[in-house]
Amino acid sequence: MSHMTTSAPQAFGRPDLSRTAAANDGWAGLYRLGGASALAAALITAVSIVAFIAWPPPDGTAADWFALFNDNPLRGLVSLDLPFLVVNVLMVPLMLALYMALHRVNPAAMLIAIAVYAVSLAGVFASNPMVEMLSLSRQYTAATGAQQTALLGAGEALLASYEGTAFHAFYILGQLAGIVIGVVMLRSAAFGRLIAYLMIVGNFVGFGLYLPTIGLTLSVLSGLVLWVWMILLGRRLLQAGATRLTSGSVAAS
Repeated sequence: MSHMTTSAPQAFGRPDLSRTAAANDGWAGLYRLGGASALAAALITAVSIVAFIAWPPPDGTAADWFALFNDNPLRGLVSLDLPFLVVNVLMVPLMLALYMALHRVNPAAMLIAIAVYAVSLAGVFASNPMVEMLSLSRQYTAATGAQQTALLGAGEALLASYEGTAFHAFYILGQLAGIVIGVVMLRSAAFGRLIAYLMIVGNFVGFGLYLPTIGLTLSVLSGLVLWVWMILLGRRLLQAGATRLTSGSVAAS
């Protein structure tokens, strides 16, 4: 998306986000949606952390999960990361807004990053077993003897697959896409260096999950950094979406 204004021209590849957003009502709307999605994702993340602390999920067998689902289905869904899936859905308009804001800076890098992120998003939905576990828990309650044993085996297999190939593909590809987008941000004046560095650092530290002993701690730190990033980015996109060009500005996509 290119534009011309009556003011001094900007360097190629470094568009002013506010003017770019306001130049086209359609893209301004996308920026507002992306900003609102980022803030909603940050809010859901904070609430879900409080919920996990107040009501820790089972750390046991499929039988423990079946008992939780039968006692409180909503709590079972939340414990198996329903808020996390909602956050990832909210990331879709956010990523589209980032693509529109940054694709002129490096079209190839942004296209690849968004495609990689889309693949990672498919992985997280493919790996999550919450609906299957809910269904199995209902069958388990009505079953007896050998049927219950078979259902427990199926539940254990689902729990094991949750941290299998699809999950790790989602995790690794998502971090890589975030780093690439953060690097492209650094070449743009649209968001500022703080937001760009938070995205790069947050995603890079996320790879610490695979380090022994401190992996979980680094993953939590990564989540905290990206939580701050979502808030700052959401505010920036909302500001851009609310801005209007001066009457002397002309834009073309």
